[in-house]
Amino acid sequence: MTQTSENVTWLTQEAYNKLKDELEYLTGPARTEIAAKIAAAREEGDLRENGGYHAAKEEQGKQELRVRQLTQLLENAKVGEPPAANGAVAPGMVVTIAFDGDEDDTLTFLLASREYASSDIETYSPQSPLGAGVIGHKVGEDAEYELPNGKKASVRILKAEPYTG
Repeated sequence: MTQTSENVTWLTQEAYNKLKDELEYLTGPARTEIAAKIAAAREEGDLRENGGYHAAKEEQGKQELRVRQLTQLLENAKVGEPPAANGAVAPGMVVTIAFDGDEDDTLTFLLASREYASSDIETYSPQSPLGAGVIGHKVGEDAEYELPNGKKASVRILKAEPYTG
């Protein structure tokens, strides 16, 4: 759950532990596995035309990128409790909004960093125009945010509940 100021990421203890475990795997067993794949592919001969070697090197690059992302995220993480169910929109909440106050035109989404993204619910970053526009507003209030074309959009907050997923 990302805070809008600085690059601080608020995480529950469970989320922090999950990301730390992923980092430990990627910097330990996963590095050993990819090094073995590269070594085996290298032994096949000519590296210019060795698809297995190039695929393993690409996989290694993606893995190292993820290691850097996780390292930075965990260095800037603050572990805490999920947001309070007080009706105010905050990172870590499932929010339901009505566009232009029309309760037939609604969107429900998780307001959180991509580390929380789930296939079960759409996720918007607190830094996104919509996310930044609704943070701090309470259920029943209207909020405005800027669209990519520069126009303003208005939404009404219908629900704001802590994410339990």
